[in-house]
Amino acid sequence: MNIAIAFALWSSAFGNGELIPVQFTVDGDNISPPLEWECNFEAGSFALICEDPDAPAGTWVHWVVYNIPGESRTLEEGVPAEEQQEDGMLQGENSWGNIGYGGPAPPSGKHRYIFTLYALEGRLHLAPGATAFELREAIEGHVIEKAEFVGEYTRE
Repeated sequence: MNIAIAFALWSSAFGNGELIPVQFTVDGDNISPPLEWECNFEAGSFALICEDPDAPAGTWVHWVVYNIPGESRTLEEGVPAEEQQEDGMLQGENSWGNIGYGGPAPPSGKHRYIFTLYALEGRLHLAPGATAFELREAIEGHVIEKAEFVGEYTRE
């Protein structure tokens, strides 16, 4: 009997492909949105990268999170901008050079913000404050599955 792998990512604040509410952008409170996921298999940990591939200077990293405990199924709204959380979850450096979430701030036009969640075999031996590049190197060969969720934001 084959059981299909179920791994899906979403937000209770906005739907896939929908506009990101202003409170999760630099035009609002600049807090991270709530994220939830379904995972019907055992993962050692999870990692998340949020990026804007439509940025004029190339892909802009908005959030890097890793060592999310394997039993977790949510990231609460407004994760504090600290390298390490109480549950051992770590946050990395975004493209502004800051730790934690940096909300959408497109110069103009519509931009996509891709949240990619990786289910990993185990925890990562990666120091707090890692970049998206360093995280991608560390997870290579250890990804069980990945899920994506996309929000959009527009400035005129």
